[in-house]
Amino acid sequence: MTKQTVQRMETARTPAIWDWFGSTWPTPLRMFEPQGVTRLEEFVQDGRYVLRTELPGIDPDRDVEITISEGVLNIHGERREEHRDRQRSEFVYGSFSRSVTLPKGADPDDTRATYRDGILEVSVKLGEQKPDTHKVQVEHRT
Repeated sequence: MTKQTVQRMETARTPAIWDWFGSTWPTPLRMFEPQGVTRLEEFVQDGRYVLRTELPGIDPDRDVEITISEGVLNIHGERREEHRDRQRSEFVYGSFSRSVTLPKGADPDDTRATYRDGILEVSVKLGEQKPDTHKVQVEHRT
């Protein structure tokens, strides 16, 4: 079971900037924390590209949509969470979305998604990578 990191280029560059701040924001900066950003972990393991993201408190059947279009994996969803006790109530809501370009050779027809303990994991089978450059033979006509 080998695990390799993935070098990627995100389609939306802004969320990657927020990853620099880490998982805990200093209290004075909390008001600037983006609400629609989810952190990602990605790697290649056993011939599959694996993407994991923390999405606690969601119903994956109702709140998350995963699509692959033109080599880009899209995760879109909405958080709806409410906590009430005798003295106060608190709610969290809002949409989130992340788009990641899949590695070359990814097979969208062999994609799996699981949700367990607040972690969404999506894996895509990686096939044989074809070379980027193709030589084209020129025909001689007389």
